[in-house]
Amino acid sequence: MKEFGICFLLIGIYYFMGLGGKHLFGAIDDQRVTFVEKKIGEERKIFLEKLLKHNGFEVIIQEEKRKSEEEPQLYTVAVTDMVFNPTIWIFERKLKTLDGRKATQDYWNQISEDTKPQYWKS
Repeated sequence: MKEFGICFLLIGIYYFMGLGGKHLFGAIDDQRVTFVEKKIGEERKIFLEKLLKHNGFEVIIQEEKRKSEEEPQLYTVAVTDMVFNPTIWIFERKLKTLDGRKATQDYWNQISEDTKPQYWKS
């Protein structure tokens, strides 16, 4: 049971961070977009914006509406490429880091800077 709990925790972290697998699309200000992540903080927004622009995507950022000024500002990050799916780009090793390495799931989720190609330790 202990191993199941760890597995569930890891799956929960990855799901929470945004690699869900579904292709989410819609519009921001009459521009058709693929949503990358919604309701994220400033630091995450900056990371994704830099990474996606470096990989040639046109990035659109939308501020989420706040109920009060005391609440932190959250953002939606989207790209104009209607077929972009972050999960596919990560697992097909298409997405590059700012220094040219292939991005991994842990890199995307800002868990690790390690970008070795294997997803398990031998």
